[in-house]
Amino acid sequence: MKNSVREIELGMQQNWPECAKTMSFSLLKVSRLHNLFNNGIDQCIEQFQLQHADFIVLTALRRSPLPYCLSPTELYQSMFFSSGGLTKVLVRLAEAGLIERLENPHDKRSKLVQLNQKGKQLVETIMPTIQQQGRQLLAGLSENESLQLESLLQKVLDHNESRTS
Repeated sequence: MKNSVREIELGMQQNWPECAKTMSFSLLKVSRLHNLFNNGIDQCIEQFQLQHADFIVLTALRRSPLPYCLSPTELYQSMFFSSGGLTKVLVRLAEAGLIERLENPHDKRSKLVQLNQKGKQLVETIMPTIQQQGRQLLAGLSENESLQLESLLQKVLDHNESRTS
């Protein structure tokens, strides 16, 4: 593979050793896996005329309690979106008939976002393929190693997310 993380690490060690000594190659590897996973998602969802952000919104709504309805604020907070970026996504999803915009009884300035039946069916159709791609990314690990990786990543996230909240 061209520009694999191993090649980057080797190049850094050979050509910039003072940086390589303090470089977190683990984070580079996590970033590469993130990119591979996202590329797989994008390849899967393009056949449904969805963009990555569309899929993220649909999954965020689907994992919320029935009736799969959130305020725009709750939605973008759960996805690390800016409200401006979210507005474009919501317009696109509404035009595609995948979500409904409902009056918000608690805030007349915003409309709630609700996953409709068509959106629910679509996200539930796509998700098994995405899950299979995730399993393929981790196929080189034993079950015990997968659990270990999960635990270590959660420990890193807990430490860092507690500092930012």
